[in-house]
Amino acid sequence: MILTVVIPVYNEEETLETLVRRVQRTEFDKEILLVNDGSTDGTAEVLARLETEPNIRVFHQERNMGKGAALRRGFEEALGDVIIVQDADLEYNPNDYGVLLEPILQDKADVVYGSRFSDISRKVHSYWHTMGNRMLTTMSNWMSDIYMTDMETCYKVFRREVIQSISLDSNRFGFEPEVTAKLARIPGLRIYEVPVTYNYRTFAEGKKIGWKDAVSTVARILYYNTNHCEEKAYKIPVREIQMKIAESRERIAGGQG
Repeated sequence: MILTVVIPVYNEEETLETLVRRVQRTEFDKEILLVNDGSTDGTAEVLARLETEPNIRVFHQERNMGKGAALRRGFEEALGDVIIVQDADLEYNPNDYGVLLEPILQDKADVVYGSRFSDISRKVHSYWHTMGNRMLTTMSNWMSDIYMTDMETCYKVFRREVIQSISLDSNRFGFEPEVTAKLARIPGLRIYEVPVTYNYRTFAEGKKIGWKDAVSTVARILYYNTNHCEEKAYKIPVREIQMKIAESRERIAGGQG
């Protein structure tokens, strides 16, 4: 099994190389896709150094378009069997990859979300940030009729066939409710949630999501859960997505056997 790690990057010169080294140390065969979303600091110089490594590919957006746009580019370029989203800061720990991938490797899941709000030891962080995330997750659960504890988490893992079959149009943090709503409507898709560690970053430390993104997320939860159209939501018919998922299950399960 080959793992593709998609990392959207915007002005992360101070943390990017440290994060990539942590990803490289994980035990899985992997490719790392770094998508520079119009950074204006020294990120491009860091990327130029990292790009010389054989399992790293770098892509540059012409201008800053947002996390969702950067992820779309990464998903399109991915070649691995399984794709994981990784932020370029140090809030999420790549040591959790084993926990995140286990349900797929054991053929129990097709998509895995890493929850920050499970009962685990973690750094104490902002109450209002946590409550905002939980409110948005609850609203998403209600609208999509699936229950999870952390829709807004960075850590999302997909069989490649799943995410490459979904039409995505959100450019910023609206990616989270959009992809969740569209995943929820694929019959037979198995979605798991596992606990992950989380090292909260303050706005002073470079956190980028704000109240305007929260308002936008509410609007997108409503939009994607009430204006569902299969022809617009997916690149191919759902029955073909199901066939591709079945092929992925056989391939990965066979490789692990």
